[in-house]
Amino acid sequence: MATTTPDIQHERIQVLNDTSPQEDGDYVLYWMQQSQRPEDNPALERAAQIANEHDAPLLVVFGLMDDYPEANLRHYTFMLEGLQETQQVLADERGIKMIVSHGSPDEVAIEYADRAVVLVTDRGYLRHQRTWRETVAEQAPCRVVQVEGDVIVPVELASGKSEYAARTIRPKLWEHAESFFIDLEPTPVENDSLDLDVDGDIDLSDVEAVTDALDLDRSVTPVSSLYRGGPLHGKDVLRTFIAKEFNDYDEKRNRPETSAVSYASMFLHFGQVSPVWIANRIRESDAPQSEIDSYIEELMVRREITMNFCYYNRNSYDTLDPLPDWAATTLEEHADDEREHLYSLDELRDGETHDPYWNASMKEMRETGYMHNYMRMYWGKKILEWSPDPEEAHRRILHLNNTYFLDGRDPNSFSNVLWIFGLHDRAWKERPVYGKTRYMSSGGLERKAKPKEYVRKVDRLAEKARG
Repeated sequence: MATTTPDIQHERIQVLNDTSPQEDGDYVLYWMQQSQRPEDNPALERAAQIANEHDAPLLVVFGLMDDYPEANLRHYTFMLEGLQETQQVLADERGIKMIVSHGSPDEVAIEYADRAVVLVTDRGYLRHQRTWRETVAEQAPCRVVQVEGDVIVPVELASGKSEYAARTIRPKLWEHAESFFIDLEPTPVENDSLDLDVDGDIDLSDVEAVTDALDLDRSVTPVSSLYRGGPLHGKDVLRTFIAKEFNDYDEKRNRPETSAVSYASMFLHFGQVSPVWIANRIRESDAPQSEIDSYIEELMVRREITMNFCYYNRNSYDTLDPLPDWAATTLEEHADDEREHLYSLDELRDGETHDPYWNASMKEMRETGYMHNYMRMYWGKKILEWSPDPEEAHRRILHLNNTYFLDGRDPNSFSNVLWIFGLHDRAWKERPVYGKTRYMSSGGLERKAKPKEYVRKVDRLAEKARG
């Protein structure tokens, strides 16, 4: 079903400045930041092609900063496990030197651009990611090329505006999707770069030593005994899911007590696995078409509407401002409604509510860095219900989401948190507190799933996470 090609679709490529290549440069530079993988990486492959065109070696650089926005030891550990693996694969299998340099990513990129023929980078959709690339494009002494590789259909090709709902973006994505379900062949590099004379390399052989040397939040512990980072490991996790759990995915995906979970989101968050690679392995599986369609809907439509949202709402994706009028109006009208239960942020974080199912979901998040997707919806809806007002609920949900989840702090997070408040949804029956936003109850959870079994499952996962 999947096809392969050495070419990069032109729709993925944007030249970010008017600067010419530095023909006397020492290397072509791939500034890796979002697509943290050695395979199935359009930015890496385009950089390799440009290096061959200029008869130059290819250098890969990653900027490792202290205290990345809202990141902590858990996030850094997972990311560094992946970077360690990526660096090793590039060296061993392709003769490409990759260095990790301490500093703000844009400053690191500009520093190494001084000796670059061309600088190639990948793409991010959050404000700070876009600002970094704009700064580099403005200050680099060479041509800067951006290659989009962490969506199936490039964002601007799919739509030129912020889409209202999945139903509005779905046909636009499918109009182009088939031409992007293409496995990417590695480009043989003609000039080995392992002996390049460059400074600033951080030794990744000991991840804990790297994190010890960084100034970062250490309050949230790593979960490597349960979820370890790495591109090759991420592929193994996906293959295991397809082999063991995928045949009844559609039936079980909203049942949190089951194991019908791919855990792809954490690897996608760090760009450790390509969404195109995942889509092609799903599409070529022996599972029933209904299972394939259900998974691709989540991977492409539901995921890529979040990139669309953050891209076209650059200055407001982390606020309540983008909510549809019906949601904003009715939430405001019910902001002062009496709440049956009110909890502080500390009580929520510690899972000290009257609801054992919700407490289990918070435990899964806090202690494992993950939460079953159906429980994420229930979890967020209850914080809306148990907080003094929608604004405080939004702050709490974002804080907890971005602190504990391995896959937090990305377009999926900001968009899906706002789904709790009505984004990309429709109006429902008006209720106290909720207004016309969707309501979820423990009774509904009990009718659709077996939450008592989920509680026991979380206990087992938390024990494993603690090593």
